[in-house]
Amino acid sequence: MRAINLNGFGGPEVMEWSAAPDPVPGHGEVLIEVAAAGVNRADLLQRRGFYAPPAGATPVPGLECSGVIAQVGEGVREWSVGDRVCALLSGGGYAEKVVVPAGQVLPVPDGLDLAAAAGLPEVAATVWSNLVMTAGLHSGQLLLVHGGGSGIGTHAIQVAVRRGARVAVTAGSAAKLERCAELGASVLINYREHDFVQLIRAEHGLGGPGADIILDNMGAAYLGRNVEALALDGQVVVIGMQGGVNADLNLGALMAKRGTVRAIKLRDRPATGRGSKADIIAEVRAHVWPLLEKGEIVPVIHAEVPVAEAGRAHEMLDDHETFGKVILRVGG
Repeated sequence: MRAINLNGFGGPEVMEWSAAPDPVPGHGEVLIEVAAAGVNRADLLQRRGFYAPPAGATPVPGLECSGVIAQVGEGVREWSVGDRVCALLSGGGYAEKVVVPAGQVLPVPDGLDLAAAAGLPEVAATVWSNLVMTAGLHSGQLLLVHGGGSGIGTHAIQVAVRRGARVAVTAGSAAKLERCAELGASVLINYREHDFVQLIRAEHGLGGPGADIILDNMGAAYLGRNVEALALDGQVVVIGMQGGVNADLNLGALMAKRGTVRAIKLRDRPATGRGSKADIIAEVRAHVWPLLEKGEIVPVIHAEVPVAEAGRAHEMLDDHETFGKVILRVGG
């Protein structure tokens, strides 16, 4: 098969669309002929040498894909050859074929094409596992989403609104904030012009002024300010490190809020067992997929790019004008 192979670490030019070994499904796995793959921030970090795949995972980038099942391994009963699916991966989406544990596979939601479905598994699993399974997001709470125009952000807005929460977002332009409002966000903060702490402290969540939950993709750069922006008993959930990995934390300020800081990584979770990817995917299928099929949550796709031009897709994801997901077209 062909896949995006990394010729060292660095800029987009290190990615090459070239020959790679054909994967073979083992026990409990399926082989997917890939139609499309979602591009995620983690892929850019891996390309730069800052985010190694888990032990035993393929070095080919790509944490989600869609396609058609071409082969099922021993022990697989719930999937058949020819099924149209999308999947959460530990790697390998930027390829013509990929092997994945059966528990990480989802049906393509009714009414969606394969390209749109390719951008769902990673964002849906990240949002649901962090906001609902871990932080317990529920009606009446105030959620602050940093990077509201990202793939994660656009999905998080919609999930939170459907759960009865109010949503505040940060973004770097009026145009992005307007589109976030169309998805359901009601508190719109241009981080280039305003201090999000002051504006979010003017809002009231269940714990009083501030956010009950903050979904943060910045990491170190926002840690102290996130604590300031919390309501009583609030939670900061860190899912990205775009702003660095090391920061001072004022424990006194955190204790005064009775607050919690969580840092959670999806890629290294086990395939099965408690807290596994299979558990998360089962929850996503039960709770998010019906909303997608009814059109109450929609994929937000910025652009589709041929996989051989993956470098251009990575540059697009780094562009501040990008809103939503970037998708690589692979086959079909």
